[in-house]
Amino acid sequence: MADVSIICGSASDAAIADKAKKILDEHKITWDYQVISAHRDPDKLDAYIKNCPSGIYIAIAGLSAALPGVIASKTDKPVIGVPVSGTLNGLDALLSIVQMPKGVPVACVGVDNGDNAAHLAIRILKLAKN
Repeated sequence: MADVSIICGSASDAAIADKAKKILDEHKITWDYQVISAHRDPDKLDAYIKNCPSGIYIAIAGLSAALPGVIASKTDKPVIGVPVSGTLNGLDALLSIVQMPKGVPVACVGVDNGDNAAHLAIRILKLAKN
């Protein structure tokens, strides 16, 4: 069982996931890594969320960045969104992640900042242990 699930919406986001994995490894936090698009493979994403024992999700997505919000709509576990740079230097993805409707909270770190997503996940895990 992994403590944190890292999900990228596209394989092209792997470098950002690698930043998170490195920080988690340094703190001996277990993680699982998946590439699942909320748009292209919603059934696979639903099945993963339904069966995922991890306590926290890090969702990495660009453009419309639907992935973090879709995950948050299907679980009551914490979701940390990482917007990916691309068009508009990632501003489109950042705004998509932070503008969630009431009842569908997603924490959001800076554009391409997989490092801070991991640090935030570690802090959330520490709270759970207290």
